[in-house]
Amino acid sequence: MKVIVYEHISGGGYAGQPIPPGVLSEGFGMLRSIVSNFKAAGHEVTVLLDARISKLNPPIAVDCTVPVFYPQEPKKFLANVAKINDAAYVVAPETGQTLQSLVELVEQTGKVSLNCESSAIQKVADKAVLCEILKKNGLPTPKTLVLNVADGLAIVKRAIKSKLSYPVVFKPMDGVSCGGLSVVKEENAQVEKAIAKIKAESAGKRFIIQEFVEGEAASVSLLSARGKALAISLNKQSVKVATPEAVSSYEGGAVPFNHPLKQEAFAVAKKVVESYPGLRGYVGVDLVLAQDKPFVVDVNPRLTTSYVGLSRVADFNVAQALVNAVLKSELPAKHESHGFACFSKIETPKPTISAFQKAAEISEVVSPPFSLNDNTKACSLIAGHGDSLENARLRLEEAKKRTLNIISRGK
Repeated sequence: MKVIVYEHISGGGYAGQPIPPGVLSEGFGMLRSIVSNFKAAGHEVTVLLDARISKLNPPIAVDCTVPVFYPQEPKKFLANVAKINDAAYVVAPETGQTLQSLVELVEQTGKVSLNCESSAIQKVADKAVLCEILKKNGLPTPKTLVLNVADGLAIVKRAIKSKLSYPVVFKPMDGVSCGGLSVVKEENAQVEKAIAKIKAESAGKRFIIQEFVEGEAASVSLLSARGKALAISLNKQSVKVATPEAVSSYEGGAVPFNHPLKQEAFAVAKKVVESYPGLRGYVGVDLVLAQDKPFVVDVNPRLTTSYVGLSRVADFNVAQALVNAVLKSELPAKHESHGFACFSKIETPKPTISAFQKAAEISEVVSPPFSLNDNTKACSLIAGHGDSLENARLRLEEAKKRTLNIISRGK
């Protein structure tokens, strides 16, 4: 097939404004990984790339690149290029209905959308609706309150006091990754600051407050077809959950994650995805693996950063399995992993062009540290693969050192 892949961060979604380096490293990492899988499966691939990125000649093996210069171009180009391709796949945040609107755009072209249906994306993007459906289906999820940024501070504090106990977690209703996320440990100025953080990072008026569940942050990667889901990987997540004064962030992860609750996590994630008939292809379910059971905290109706690790260890082509799930309603008969993959973001000084090019040649560097004029810093996403978790971590650390050494020399 001829496939267009649009990844929002690297594909022009930030045209005309600075691109956050950390988010770019995840976005380009996902784009490069799925493009590599599509190419390995024999498909012809076109991508949109922000012109500031495309001029750096980044390491991505595609048949055609469409540079994006202006903010109005991504939607226009996506619609036009989709019409001359057979299928399209969109990777974008749910924030502000971005993913939903882009998938709707592809659906309107009459070409094959390899994404979840836009109606299903709308349902899972609203965290309040998601929590209600999870509770109705008897699935474990943290106790949740839904509030409005216009509510007075006294109302918010009363709601927490009557229904929850500290610490609690504040999240935007349509937040992605760790955007706007805070852990609030006490009822002092932290509550007010957590609300201010949500206002700064989300245009939405509603937000949620959840009980803080102690445990391991993890996710399950699934493939779904015609209401049937198959859990293919449990993934460890390295997440820094900060108080309102600091920044919460996703740092990386490891695939696969061998944990005593693995089969329970698979069963819960499978039930979650099968609760939404329009979820198809690749879906990620975020969990906290508590002492006795997994708690569902989010559903991602799209590619997730864990794909960077999964694509390296799966014994089948995950992108082709996604295509088969959408077009043929087929799920893999067998799914095993070979070895382990660890991946992590590292912040670096802004590299010279020469250093950027050398860092991009390192096989473990999935997303090189882009040298963009708007930024004083850069960020790289690096993955180590090995026959054991220890070997994968060693290769990751070695690649980090090599990358930083190249950038510090600047040649």
